Amino acid sequence: MKGKRLFWRIYGYFLGVAAGVLLLTAWYITRSLHQFHQDQVAVDLLARAQIIASEAAVIPGGDGVALDRLCKELGRMTMTRITVIGPDGVVRADSDENPAIMENHRSRPEVSSALAGKKGQSIRYSDTLRRRLMYLALPIRQNGKVAGVVRVSLPLAVIDGTLNTFYRHVALGGVGVAVAFILLALLLSRRITRPMEYMRQVSEQFAQGELTARVPVPDTAELGALARTMNQMANHLNERIRSTARQNHEQTAVLANMVEGVLAVDKTEHVLHINPAACRLLGVNPEEGRGRHILEVVRNIELQEFLLATLDSETPTEREVTLRGGDERVLQLHGAGLKDADGSPIGALVVMNDITRLKRLESMRRDFVANVSHELKTPITTLKGCVETLADGMPHDPAETARFLDMMGRHVSRLEAMVEDLLSLSRLEYEAERGEIPLETSSISDVLARAVQTFTKRAEEKGMLLVLDCPDVIRARANASLLEQAVGNLLDNAIKYSPGETRISVTAAQEQDQIEIRVSDEGQGIEKKHLERIFERFYRVDQARSRAMGGTGLGLAIVKHVALAHHGTVSVESVPGQGSTFILRIPVA
Repeated sequence: MKGKRLFWRIYGYFLGVAAGVLLLTAWYITRSLHQFHQDQVAVDLLARAQIIASEAAVIPGGDGVALDRLCKELGRMTMTRITVIGPDGVVRADSDENPAIMENHRSRPEVSSALAGKKGQSIRYSDTLRRRLMYLALPIRQNGKVAGVVRVSLPLAVIDGTLNTFYRHVALGGVGVAVAFILLALLLSRRITRPMEYMRQVSEQFAQGELTARVPVPDTAELGALARTMNQMANHLNERIRSTARQNHEQTAVLANMVEGVLAVDKTEHVLHINPAACRLLGVNPEEGRGRHILEVVRNIELQEFLLATLDSETPTEREVTLRGGDERVLQLHGAGLKDADGSPIGALVVMNDITRLKRLESMRRDFVANVSHELKTPITTLKGCVETLADGMPHDPAETARFLDMMGRHVSRLEAMVEDLLSLSRLEYEAERGEIPLETSSISDVLARAVQTFTKRAEEKGMLLVLDCPDVIRARANASLLEQAVGNLLDNAIKYSPGETRISVTAAQEQDQIEIRVSDEGQGIEKKHLERIFERFYRVDQARSRAMGGTGLGLAIVKHVALAHHGTVSVESVPGQGSTFILRIPVA
């Protein structure tokens, strides 16, 4: 229900009070004036009656004709009706009518009072004149006795006419006063309600969040204090809201930029908050995740069980879960209960760390240790067997002895190559970490030409065509020897694992701010499952064949570290049965 405006309430009160006061004043004034005029008429009639009574008292014998003549003469002169009544109530003389036809007046109240020796006065309607009259009667005394009554009367129409004229003036004045008061009441109401209207408008701005608005301070003490209080309240609220918003922005920024995923749920397992890192880990849209049940957000039974355990536990919890899908991820979860200011539980908080890379590194470390052990075990076992055989006694057959010595030489050479590659890798890592690898502006064409020249003879022995395509203008800051070694390792693998009568191409081109070196072969190719790990140390796609080819399993790892030393990358594209292309990218500057 819509209430009335305060302005109209105050304005209505002003008008009501003013109208009431004006009406009461007018009523009192008119009543007093009416009574005043009646009193004045009564005084006037009394004076006239006394004069006539004194005149009538000296008429000898109460001569009726003389009395009637006196009444008519004085009545005409004073414009007053004069009546002389005998002690028996019979009319003896009258200024307006024939006394002979007039009825007995003894019962008239004013006449009765006068016959009793008192002044009589009354106001009533006259049947003779058909008008309202004021009557005043005085006794006529002769020899100390009441010899008759003189009654004078005057129509009240004269008073009414005078009063009506006065009433018109009072009405006109009242209308003027009323109009003036209406305008004055309008101004006063406006003056009172305008500051309140300003306060209402500013309060609406406060409600809409515009706390910079201010209420004008009126000169009224009460409203001024209220306006100042509202402005102070707005200042405090603005400061608190800004502080709260700043804290929320800081918390949001912290949560948004955290590497760890943060997931908060309430006691009903509905998501209270999920930060971008958690959305990336769980593959969830931030807007769609908030407010939904955890079963709709995460379809992983291990994570759901961990959340339930965290909600039921009073101590922090920890667990590792695996998210399976396109990319398998391993998450380390830390959970704790959420409590409000009173310490009552309201939900649970889970912090997620993606330890997939750590797990992969740990797996790589285990594989590295196993591969190193395996790589070393074979030559060491072979050497040990040869040494034991030779130690038991030299074979009588020189050819057999030469075979053992050749076997020992080959495995020693393999161990030597392996140690040299390990030392080369270690030196690369050490110098790259400290930025000690010297880089100079070099011609990429010259570097690739030397690498190709080194392996041209081996390629020709297998009937392979080794092709180089590199513009002479391509130059980059590089370590020529390391880059030549990396390209040489790629050519060595291409020649080893490609059949004869095939083509190996080495190309280089500048793509924006990078130099892209490609080594392509037409060999057996590499299956997709091996592509991610092919640059790991001692990782072999086909272990038996690799060892038979005499490789150490460290060539591609060296290529990777050479690329990293040049602040570049290395990748591979391969189709089984069609060949492989290794791509080495290094920045121009």
